[in-house]
Amino acid sequence: MKKRDVLFGLLTAMLLAVLFSPFASPWPDGLEKVAEDKGFLEKGEATPPITSPIPDYTWPGVDNDGLATAVAGAFGTLAVFVFALGSAWMLKRE
Repeated sequence: MKKRDVLFGLLTAMLLAVLFSPFASPWPDGLEKVAEDKGFLEKGEATPPITSPIPDYTWPGVDNDGLATAVAGAFGTLAVFVFALGSAWMLKRE
């Protein structure tokens, strides 16, 4: 695979993350909705051992919700890309 193709894929993913993440549904997913309806949502909530760097998919310190979600989407996309690229590089070394 050529570097140009990898960069094109990354830029496409970043563009999609930035443009479409602000339109993500604000409502709970199916499992969270069932837990909420059945009254046991609070039982599953505990203090996590590690705090999230991007809580609730918003970037801390950015006041505009749409922009904060777009920045969080771009950061998450970049983090997954770096992890996947590193994993592929390690597997290819053999």
